[in-house]
Amino acid sequence: MQKEYDVVIIGAGLSGIGMGCQLTQQSPHKSFTILERRQALGGTWDLFRYPGIRSDSDVISFGFKFSPWNSNQVLAAGESIKSYLKDTAEKFGIDQKIQYGIKINSANFSTRTNRWTVDAIDEATGEVCQFGCNYLITATGYYNHDQGYTPKYQGLENFKGQFVHPQHWPENLDYKNKRVVVIGSGATAVTLIPAMANETAHITMLQRSPSYVINVPNTDKLVDACRKVLSEELVYKIFRKRNIFMQRGIYKLSRRFPNKMRSFLLSNAQKALGEHYDMSHFTPKYMPWDERLCAIPDNDLFAVIREGKASVVTDHIECFTEKGILLKSGEMLDADIIVSATGLELQMLGGIQISVDKEQIKPNEKMSYKGTLIQDVPNFAYLFGYTNAPWTLKIDLACDYICRLINELDVRQMAAVKAVAPINEKTEHSIVYGMQSGYVQRGDWVLPRQGKSSEWFVSHNLEKDTEMFNQSVDSPNLVWSVVLEKPKGKVKAA
Repeated sequence: MQKEYDVVIIGAGLSGIGMGCQLTQQSPHKSFTILERRQALGGTWDLFRYPGIRSDSDVISFGFKFSPWNSNQVLAAGESIKSYLKDTAEKFGIDQKIQYGIKINSANFSTRTNRWTVDAIDEATGEVCQFGCNYLITATGYYNHDQGYTPKYQGLENFKGQFVHPQHWPENLDYKNKRVVVIGSGATAVTLIPAMANETAHITMLQRSPSYVINVPNTDKLVDACRKVLSEELVYKIFRKRNIFMQRGIYKLSRRFPNKMRSFLLSNAQKALGEHYDMSHFTPKYMPWDERLCAIPDNDLFAVIREGKASVVTDHIECFTEKGILLKSGEMLDADIIVSATGLELQMLGGIQISVDKEQIKPNEKMSYKGTLIQDVPNFAYLFGYTNAPWTLKIDLACDYICRLINELDVRQMAAVKAVAPINEKTEHSIVYGMQSGYVQRGDWVLPRQGKSSEWFVSHNLEKDTEMFNQSVDSPNLVWSVVLEKPKGKVKAA
């Protein structure tokens, strides 16, 4: 029997929990559920279990605006993030709305009934499930949760040691006194190296090209001092604004004065590594923020390199051998464990097939409206955070907008709303246009396209987005419609 809701949210990670909390506050009369494939909430922070996993955004700005996150650490560990999400879900009663172990296969919107039918399966029992709703929201992130990206390494089958991808880290992996090679130079690699270095025989970061690495003090002494004389609420308000201002400032300076920011980053890295260190290993060919900066707490990566516990090799892989990796230069890296920290595989909407009147919708052929709606798809929204700032800042804005849009349907006594683009609005650029990260370049084709005008252009600019989302939901780009036929024989969920 199909269960009916006003709203169905797919995904119980950071975005899905945020959406549920805002829906509870702004639309308390709406029934909703959150469908989660995993057996626990957390999304990314439940999936990834590798050593040292953490956020690269400070906790004050990474937390939801409506649920202050007060922590002594600046960069939160994965388990801390999951605990914060669990506590927030319980605080707003969202934990009771989540249905676990539900894999969504497809969702179809009927323009006769103005309702979605979501087809799913309970992965534990194999039971087929069906859910109906007026409004559907996907909070499934932007990557394939089933598999990460692994290049086709020549000779991988010859390697006699253990080969690991961070997305599926083996439980209780024993790397004590082992020789470890981590392939990659992004956020995952720079996290793994210092987290493992004190127990390995030696650990090597093997990279084709360097990334920019920026140090972040992992304790904020000014925050701690203010907590002694100011209320927690006031401290949160002051330092949330400060941190967001600083983050945005670094990004803007990087784009406006790239050479000066490059010199600043490289100079700080040289100081931390020592004056005799070969900086070619940390000198990228691109400019800051062409790719996301890699944040490290308290220079931990540089510390283990200086201590000789870790090293960096910049080269290309010729092939895998029984004992490790043969490089193009002829150098051999012996290894007991090789970690392929080579990134994600981009995926929209969690791989779910969506359709309108049984006609499949391909997101990469549609434009994104306000970075939240998909062109021509009624009563549908997707959640996609910032690539150049804390993910949650965009999620907060988008969730608020979606709630106001849902409430506006009731005010107007309408049953559906969709974004319709003007003629010649579309460009060939995706919603992450400008980012040069490998996983973005590989998967750019799966993402929705950009438009030319402000409401169809995804700027990844907090100030512009705040102004745009704070405007009335009324827009000539939105088309509203009434119900034509009521669904029959359905059971309203409690």
